[in-house]
Amino acid sequence: MNGNLGKLSVALAALAASAFGAAAAEKVTYMTNWLAQAEHGGYYQAVADGSYAACGIEVTIQPGGPQVSGRPLLLAGKIDFYMGGNFLQAFDAVQQGIPLRVVAASFQKEPQVLMSHPGEGLDKWEDLKNAEQYIIGDEGFQSYFQWIVTDFGWDPAKRVPYTFNPAPFIANKKSVQQGYVTSEPFAVEKEGGFVPNQFLLADYGFATYATTIEVMQDTIDKRPQVVQCFVDGSAKGWYNYLYGDNKAANEMIKKDNPDITDEQIAFSIAQMKKFGIVDSGDTEKLGIGAMTDEHIQKFYDTMVKAKVVPAGLDIKKSYTLDFVNKGVGLDLKK
Repeated sequence: MNGNLGKLSVALAALAASAFGAAAAEKVTYMTNWLAQAEHGGYYQAVADGSYAACGIEVTIQPGGPQVSGRPLLLAGKIDFYMGGNFLQAFDAVQQGIPLRVVAASFQKEPQVLMSHPGEGLDKWEDLKNAEQYIIGDEGFQSYFQWIVTDFGWDPAKRVPYTFNPAPFIANKKSVQQGYVTSEPFAVEKEGGFVPNQFLLADYGFATYATTIEVMQDTIDKRPQVVQCFVDGSAKGWYNYLYGDNKAANEMIKKDNPDITDEQIAFSIAQMKKFGIVDSGDTEKLGIGAMTDEHIQKFYDTMVKAKVVPAGLDIKKSYTLDFVNKGVGLDLKK
């Protein structure tokens, strides 16, 4: 009788602990910097497969968009985590004295590419400077294009603005156009009927981390376990999204962005794998989300040389390595 009562007490205690754990799950909001897409798949996957819930947080993903600015919401405490672009934004936060930190880099490589028409004398990186025009947006012109001008001697007078319409590029076979490797090549193939040459800037020296996870220093100080849970859950989500069953995550993406197609999602995933956007280099030993001091310093020095950012910034204030490089999720890679 006493033995049975003991077993019952243990069972009730376990049930109570489970109920308490479920009730204690901390609610956090992660805002992306664009409409839902496969490039956000790891986060949706972590919600769908319970990777966040397993360590005690309940994550709401709030999609961004063309008219949405997430950084002010992060500063105001309206969201807990924000999807940064690349480290130029983090350096800018240091310059402005904003106590913000990058705690993980979901992309080892920024997916920015330059595209050219095959068979038109623009089939190698060194050929691209000879294009008739470079179709580059304002943001790109002020950042990576300045690096290209500095390091490779391109003529800035050939630059024309990119309006997010591939028609001018398709029409001019001697042009070069910017794009994301997960997006614009798909549009060009669909509308132009050919597969463009694709030159990933990361492979030629524009070595910034991208799709960063940004958080305020105050959150790190007061809720470090929540930050660690989000970083770890995101890493596991990315492994499962890239190498496991991602159907549920893709359904969530399509619900948040009804205009996206299965074909576009499949293309983006294939490109992320092909070009090592998420999983390459340091992640092979340190796990997805990896960052190193050396990598960040090298990018900063490159941008100083190109006069994109000022010299003398204390870039260590832009990030912390406390939550990454622990090999989380490596066992999930198939």
